[in-house]
Amino acid sequence: MAKPTILTIDDDLDVLQAISRDLRKQYGDRFRIVRADSGASAIETLEQLKLRNETVALFLTDQRMPRMNGVEFIEQAAPMFPQAKRVLLTAYADTNAAIQAINSARLDYYLLKPWDPPAEKLYPVLDDLLEDWLAIYRPTFKGIRVIGDRWSPCSHNVKDFLARNQIPYQWLDVETEVEAAKLVEYAANGSKPKLPLVLFANGDRLEQPSNLEVAAKIGLQTQAEKPFYDLVIVGGGPAGLAAAVYGASEGLSTVMIERSAPGGQAGSSSRIENYLGFPVGLSGDDLARRGVTQARRFGVEILTPQEVVEVRLENPYRIVKLADGSEINCHALLLATGVYWRKLNLPGCDQLTGRGIYYGAAKTEAMSCVDEHIYLVGGANSAGQAAMYFSQYAAKVTMLVRGDSLTKSMSQYLIDQIGATDNIEVQTYTEVTAVHGENNLTGLTLLNNQTGQTEQVATKSLFIFIGARPETEWLDGIVARDPLGFIYAGADLKLGENFRGWNRDRDPFLLETSVPGIFVAGDVRHNSVKRVASGVGEGSIAIMFVHRYLAEARA
Repeated sequence: MAKPTILTIDDDLDVLQAISRDLRKQYGDRFRIVRADSGASAIETLEQLKLRNETVALFLTDQRMPRMNGVEFIEQAAPMFPQAKRVLLTAYADTNAAIQAINSARLDYYLLKPWDPPAEKLYPVLDDLLEDWLAIYRPTFKGIRVIGDRWSPCSHNVKDFLARNQIPYQWLDVETEVEAAKLVEYAANGSKPKLPLVLFANGDRLEQPSNLEVAAKIGLQTQAEKPFYDLVIVGGGPAGLAAAVYGASEGLSTVMIERSAPGGQAGSSSRIENYLGFPVGLSGDDLARRGVTQARRFGVEILTPQEVVEVRLENPYRIVKLADGSEINCHALLLATGVYWRKLNLPGCDQLTGRGIYYGAAKTEAMSCVDEHIYLVGGANSAGQAAMYFSQYAAKVTMLVRGDSLTKSMSQYLIDQIGATDNIEVQTYTEVTAVHGENNLTGLTLLNNQTGQTEQVATKSLFIFIGARPETEWLDGIVARDPLGFIYAGADLKLGENFRGWNRDRDPFLLETSVPGIFVAGDVRHNSVKRVASGVGEGSIAIMFVHRYLAEARA
């Protein structure tokens, strides 16, 4: 953590050097001594300190300086660091100005030049002031700060990416927080920065960044260290993480490629209460964190955010091509890409995505929903977990369910919890037929599919948990898929066109696709069970068949 700053200003360089020396001798072990030779340069220094989120404990400034005197500097600097102590260095002739500044600039003390010996004339005064400051000092957040506005899709993407990768950050809304607007002003270098503005503790900043740019700054691995691996895993949800842990722990050189953040859909769950071994439940974040830690402990390389866009077969190798054009070779490939929420096919929905319409839990938006009435579409466990989570923040949560109840797709423990939560309402036989708003969501049109009646409701937030669609188009022509895009494996493979890539005199293994050496696990598999535990189970079981395939290939 950076030391609090003592800033001293004097246009006389000899005096500046002397006061800096004395300050460093007495306080250098606890405070950072920063000096400036003019009021203007001192203000610029303060702006940079604000952008780095550092703290100033004390201003010690000379009064007689050209263009900006000491009192004028304090009047400009005080709003930037209002808790900092304010001391003026004056000649005898300036004492009247110093006395007036006690009221006008809330000056804490003035000292006459020269201050020799400092042990008698400088340190006792500053000691008292710094002790007072330390008594009320609360360390500032030392991490990434994201400055943007609530209705910016890019701001939402940055927040969501950091949160899902469990990187601490602070969100500052330019529309509601004065500090945010000031930081944007300080960061301007001839032109207003593009939002979101991402500030890092070392003073670096990014404007309107992509996830890949943010990942590079925070040190996430995006490139493989080797050109060849025993096993490449595409997807970092429960199935992919389990396969990575079992594969690496059993001696396979393993790389896992995840396009967003480890954990998959399960990683965004606010509370999973039916996972074996966790009687009080655990969050999806916690499950993902534990899985990533375990995988890395065994030497798994995790590339994120990185995306596989193509698979090529060159026997006996399987070659994956990444979005950046690089390639990774492997003996065995495991597809664990999971599924994605189906989008609402309504006019204006795409335009409002990230501006009040969100797919999945989007827990980063919870604080923005305080005291609001929000809506959730969906009736499965993910929607129920999200409803429970958002009920802690929103004034009211309304779940919109097409069917007659939640019992067809939701676990009973969640149904019971929802029923016992006063500010959650379940509205059955209800569909969204229109969304309203230009720059952000302002309302919905709801249809009762039993009566045919419609109503328009006001809301700023709609969270969607409908359907489960795979994104496997990039595998077209490689592995056999069902009409919805889910990947066939094992006994679900049928003779004929599904076996166009099959060149073995044996049946496919349980989780093996229509191409030998390419396996599938988790929600993306045809006829899979959409539960976290089953994904973990399939990921771990797949490794057994990977070993069998490798033994066969090496025979």
